[in-house]
Amino acid sequence: MLKRPELVLIDVDGTLVDSVPDLHYCVNAMMERLGMAPHSEAKVRTWVGNGVERLVRRSLIGQLDGEPDEELFKRAYPMYLALYERNVSARSRLYPGVKEGLAWLKGSGFRVGCVTNKAAQFTEPLLKDLGIYNEFGIVVSGDTLPQKKPDPAPLLHVARHFGVAPARSLMVGDSVSDVKAARAAGFGIVCMSYGYNHGQDIRTANPDAVIDSMAEFPKVIGLSD
Repeated sequence: MLKRPELVLIDVDGTLVDSVPDLHYCVNAMMERLGMAPHSEAKVRTWVGNGVERLVRRSLIGQLDGEPDEELFKRAYPMYLALYERNVSARSRLYPGVKEGLAWLKGSGFRVGCVTNKAAQFTEPLLKDLGIYNEFGIVVSGDTLPQKKPDPAPLLHVARHFGVAPARSLMVGDSVSDVKAARAAGFGIVCMSYGYNHGQDIRTANPDAVIDSMAEFPKVIGLSD
């Protein structure tokens, strides 16, 4: 049981939403248009978490690290953006327990924000289409500020917005990027066991707690001082 925070920030991909079905569909539609071989959904899951640009670059080279030919990327990236804009919520779904967890946070008086590396043009329609956009007092996307996670700036921006000290704030995510951002900002960090994290067990990043469902929030952040 962690000390009860005043502010809870929540990531999107791999935390609130299983967005890989749409991301995977768009990757393979892009690859087909480029005359390149498709990728499995399992492989695409290991590439998600650092924004759409990195996903496109990884898809073009078929691996997590490295860079594609820049001319190829300049052809591919606009294709992907157009595809994803039309498919941002066609196949994506909230994880089990998300609605219950958000309802408990709201009913318990927490300030709640969303911080993601996904660009605003995709984040806002996705959250609205899935019916949870209005659960957040602020949504900070990957292009809201010059910096994005693992930089602590987006988390600190939200803490200032609400007037809450970092020591009284909690990040909820699924990746090492979330853990690094939270540690650098002085936030607590709870991770979801089911997230992406490039295929690695998030427990190896040593978050403060790992849970299987947001319905478990009362068990880990329910106590007051």
